[in-house]
Amino acid sequence: MALGVFVDWRGNTINREVHGGVRAAWFLYVLTVITNVVIVPNVLNMVTYLHGTMHMGVSGSVTTAANFFGATSGFAMIGAFISDSYVTRSRTMLLFGPFMFLGYGLLALQAYLPSLHPPPCNIEAELNNCKEVHGRNAALLYIGLYMSAFGDGCIRSCLSSLGADQFDHEDPTESRQQSSFFNWYTFGISFGGFVGLILIVWLQKYKGWDIGFGLCALLILLGLLIVAAGFPFYRNQVPEGSPLTRVLQVLVVAFRNMKLKAPENLEEAWKINPEAGTGSVDAYSQTNSLKFLNKACINRGKNGAWSVCSATKVEETKIVLRFLPIFISSMFGYISNIIIFTFTVQQGGTTNTRLGKIHIEPATLFVIPIIFQMLILAIYDKFTVRLLRRRTGYIGGITHLQRIGIGFAAMILACVIAAVVEKKRKEAVVQMSIFWLAPQFLLLGVSDVTSFTGLLEFFNSEAPRGMKSIGTALFWCDLGLASLMATFLVDAVNRATRHGHQRGWLEGTTLNSSHLDWFYWVVAVVGLLGFFNYLYWSKKYVYRNNQRIAKPTVCIEPMGDQVSP
Repeated sequence: MALGVFVDWRGNTINREVHGGVRAAWFLYVLTVITNVVIVPNVLNMVTYLHGTMHMGVSGSVTTAANFFGATSGFAMIGAFISDSYVTRSRTMLLFGPFMFLGYGLLALQAYLPSLHPPPCNIEAELNNCKEVHGRNAALLYIGLYMSAFGDGCIRSCLSSLGADQFDHEDPTESRQQSSFFNWYTFGISFGGFVGLILIVWLQKYKGWDIGFGLCALLILLGLLIVAAGFPFYRNQVPEGSPLTRVLQVLVVAFRNMKLKAPENLEEAWKINPEAGTGSVDAYSQTNSLKFLNKACINRGKNGAWSVCSATKVEETKIVLRFLPIFISSMFGYISNIIIFTFTVQQGGTTNTRLGKIHIEPATLFVIPIIFQMLILAIYDKFTVRLLRRRTGYIGGITHLQRIGIGFAAMILACVIAAVVEKKRKEAVVQMSIFWLAPQFLLLGVSDVTSFTGLLEFFNSEAPRGMKSIGTALFWCDLGLASLMATFLVDAVNRATRHGHQRGWLEGTTLNSSHLDWFYWVVAVVGLLGFFNYLYWSKKYVYRNNQRIAKPTVCIEPMGDQVSP
């Protein structure tokens, strides 16, 4: 870590004894837990609110909930661009995080005042008498949802990147701490979700949605105050200007020089030019991929960033372009996860949710995979990684892309099980127990432990130093676009299966009049095709950082790119 590019909250050079490390990361761990006490139960239970209180149809409530999650992930790119370009990550969270507080406050107000939401009714029994939210009340609903999504997106794009900045990957001790950070960051998400699914869901069910949303707003405010208290201890990376501009400059200059012969050595072609700049604090070894971009280093006698680019800028652009196949293939691989998580809540609502005298809310069933996630993450970080390191030689036990692939395979199996269980549920004479849904939840827990953490660490570790927040935002955009693709898949299946007066598979007023089991088989096939596509591109990917444990040598030579196994 170059000390000159990291500063404290006042802009002074950092002191290793005071700034960064586990102490600074603890403030961010706490914020992670608090925000996910709010986020997880509301994402998973939002369909219930939209369907039961706002009286949207099955398809409409699922689509709105999926778009809400997709918008949250899309807004992460805005926060990432701002934090990498102009404002430090900690300040970005404090500037835009309050939008999340205001959004949930608005939702609480709408749920509290009868004039702002439809009159209560049983949508399952009194379908024709229930009025769906519309007009100004619908606009108020969407404003509250998307304000909270904007604040959430800006926080999540900066949170994990700021946490990783607190550890120096060049220091042996801090490097090990940094490698564990993402596992414990994911653990914080799971623990926050565990608390939220018990506390928030219970409040929303028995005390009212206004109380639940109101507490969510207060928790977000508390989290922002806690992260502000850690300001004196953070290591803040100095923004380096727009990384997207740097990438665009390389593409434009390379296009202008496309008729010229590409140089063999980038540094020989690029003469040191104060107007071109270095573009990043990192120094990159020359790679043999995407050689046409090397033409951006050809000096034609003109100065300026739009006339000649540094070798660093070129290699930085190559890193971004190499992301794209993994980004796109992961998006298709994650579609089944979004759909299973969304529809299983509605499945749970049609089952017997009692265990003796205890009534279990459908959304609370997600506690099962979350407990599993927390246990496996703790075991994985403390024991499994060490065992796998000795057997494979990889720092993380297995590579990032291998870990992601395991998660995608688990999602496909979850779809198959979900299809079988839904068919049996519809055929059952006696109401099926909610615990029949536990296997698909457990497999989704496996997928989150593997693909979720693996994707997050992959995008962050492989991103250039000046684009860490954008790397994290790409991860959240991946999930967001997968959510939008899930919405598109639902609409496409409904259109393809709609015949005359016969509704589409998912257009029934209830799940009993829909064909969710058939739809799950479609999702399984889509997931399988996405999995094969992911395997192809992951096999071709070239890692920027060495994934294997460094062995002590007498003479240290520069290490080139490593091809993923």
